[in-house]
Amino acid sequence: MIGWRFESYVPDGKEGSLFERLFKVFEDLIVYTSGNVSEALSWLTEIDKEYQLTDGQYGIADFIQELIDRGYIRPSSGNEGQYDPTTQLEVSLRRKALDDIFDQLAKSKRGNHLTRHLGQGDENTAEIRPYQFGDNLDNLALSESLRNAQINHGIDDFHLTQDDLEVHETFYQSQMSTVLMIDISHSMILYGEDRITPAKKVAMALAELIHTRYPKDTLDVIVFGNEAWRIQVRDLPYLKVGPYHTNTVAGLELAMDILRKKKNNNKQILMITDGKPTCIKVGKKYYKNAFGLDRKILSRTLGLANKCRKINIPITTFMIASDPYLRSFVDQFTRANRGKAFYSSLEGLGEFIFKDYKNSKRKNR
Repeated sequence: MIGWRFESYVPDGKEGSLFERLFKVFEDLIVYTSGNVSEALSWLTEIDKEYQLTDGQYGIADFIQELIDRGYIRPSSGNEGQYDPTTQLEVSLRRKALDDIFDQLAKSKRGNHLTRHLGQGDENTAEIRPYQFGDNLDNLALSESLRNAQINHGIDDFHLTQDDLEVHETFYQSQMSTVLMIDISHSMILYGEDRITPAKKVAMALAELIHTRYPKDTLDVIVFGNEAWRIQVRDLPYLKVGPYHTNTVAGLELAMDILRKKKNNNKQILMITDGKPTCIKVGKKYYKNAFGLDRKILSRTLGLANKCRKINIPITTFMIASDPYLRSFVDQFTRANRGKAFYSSLEGLGEFIFKDYKNSKRKNR
């Protein structure tokens, strides 16, 4: 378990029940093992032996049974003693990732992206205006409407007419089509450094953020190595690194092809990577160079970043590495697209250094 260091556990009484404390550890392990429930439980058992997470009244077997009872895992069909994760566990993992990484972003009921245009929407402004036919009555200014009725008709002959009604003005809200790109090249575990686990956590957090805060948006997820292909959101916890180079061009081409078919005017690409591209496809063959920034590969990649800028598709890059050498590519790429970049070390995953080249801003989040 390279990169994981366990210390003596001292409960502070604020973490809830023993199940809830074990469940937090189990959620981290299930992401690390790419959804292998049995392996995660084996690790949990070893950790319990070392640090006595359970007590004489509640053991790991009790925890497993409660996981089944609560619907987080289920016995594998045809594999006695093995377990599979459920949809409920997948949702829980995405919510935990959102809390861990973007806990400063509050969830809302029906979040959408605000524009500067007034119109029918879900976000009320301080402005109130007379009701017009076709206005949404959910935005009715009840107190003001009743006051108008009292002034216009009096209390003795009180009644409410259309002329008495007033509504809250709202912001027009737009929809966004998003493609989430995830790097699964071999460099994500190179030299014993686990970058794919934090990458999965960031991906799950972004997916959950979009689904909960912007439910009207569309979200497509793709992974890229030598090639690029689409996956489902539910597959995010189970991603594994392959013996691949980093073909960022293939990922961008697929993302652009997906967004080209969307009817929304607002489109964006979110890319999670650990750095430089090392592969492109020339005809039917791969052109690969893992030793530094190859000018031919870099030119193709920056060309696509520039093309996305020209067709108003911003790219936000989440850089899961701290190497200055690897950051140099992301810096060039972000400048070419005039997009945004979040740089983070593996240790401080929730603390990002944020660069917005469109507005020439740099700040910590």
